[in-house]
Amino acid sequence: MKKQTEGRAGVSLLSVMKILLAMYLVTGILLVGLAAMLYQMHLSESVVSVGIVVIYVASGFLGGFLSGKVMKSRKFLWGMAMGCCYFVILVLGSIVFQKGVNMEVSRFFTTLILCTASGMIGGMAS
Repeated sequence: MKKQTEGRAGVSLLSVMKILLAMYLVTGILLVGLAAMLYQMHLSESVVSVGIVVIYVASGFLGGFLSGKVMKSRKFLWGMAMGCCYFVILVLGSIVFQKGVNMEVSRFFTTLILCTASGMIGGMAS
């Protein structure tokens, strides 16, 4: 009986990693699309900021939805967890590539709430 629990934990970790990969692939594709739109249409900074927020929310929703489908129980909690993991990786990437968090405190917490809430909603929708 102990082996079943250990095997399931391994599958869950693998599933989480796959879902995070899918979230970041979607983020990358959407960011490339936004960059192309910026180049072609000369978008303003406010439009680009809104586009980035929409990308965060879409990726968080996707992660929550996929985790809800995979985990089958406590879907909203798994969605929240995926949104939080997504945010943590964003922050870690920011620290590594920009040598620090270059974000206002209010924007930091707003992004955290957006990522977590969109993941939770995605989990609930699954």
